Amino acid sequence: MPFDILYILSGACVGFIVGLTGVGGGSLMTPILVLLFGIHPATAVGTDLLYAAATKGIGSLVHGWKRNIAWRVVGLLATGSVPAAATTLFILSQLGPQSPQGARVITVVLGCALLLTATLLIFRKWLMKLRGIASTPDPLREALLTILTGAVIGLLVSITSVGAGAIGVTALLMLYPKFSIVRVVGTDIAHAVPLTLVAGLGHWFMGSVDLTMLVSLLMGSIPGIVLGSYSAPHVPDRSLRIILAVVLTAVGTKLILS
Repeated sequence: MPFDILYILSGACVGFIVGLTGVGGGSLMTPILVLLFGIHPATAVGTDLLYAAATKGIGSLVHGWKRNIAWRVVGLLATGSVPAAATTLFILSQLGPQSPQGARVITVVLGCALLLTATLLIFRKWLMKLRGIASTPDPLREALLTILTGAVIGLLVSITSVGAGAIGVTALLMLYPKFSIVRVVGTDIAHAVPLTLVAGLGHWFMGSVDLTMLVSLLMGSIPGIVLGSYSAPHVPDRSLRIILAVVLTAVGTKLILS
């Protein structure tokens, strides 16, 4: 199986940034594949979903070992996200993901998801402050909102591969203010594994996955994530997030207007 050095380098760069910032790879990898490599949007999304399932599977094992995962919340999120992903994929298959109409839908929704991600990156600190003034939680309302959040994330992830990272973490911060940050991140990563796996397999059955490209991306991303994680304490978080938000805004705008 031939490997492409440019895909390996791209995987390494995205993995490094994810390790530094904690932002999901879909926000970066899918636009890179579409805009820089000219990959069809459906193929870029499908390949990135399986790429995310593999990398986040490793992350969830680590967080699970350290007891940083709220499995009940993972189950509630999946109750909303998996059916939403399956329904979205069925509709997308009827539309034809490789058709011009399907490509346009994916591109526009991807652009909007990137703009939303950029907004959440900028206002993440402000949203976290709201955790301290959150009202007393109602278990039933909390559960229903978690399922609804999962459904929205499942819809976004199935179409764009974006949503399980910055959007998911921010939503969990608001829904579960008593959770520590590491528990929120661990829970979000664990939920992303079944969601991206189901969505990725759905795209695979529709013929929207490039396995050679997938393996090349993983060859770069795994060492990149490790290096980024070790470098994170030495890089100003605020500066990185602002730069990343500006890049995502520019890319999202370009995708919507293209």
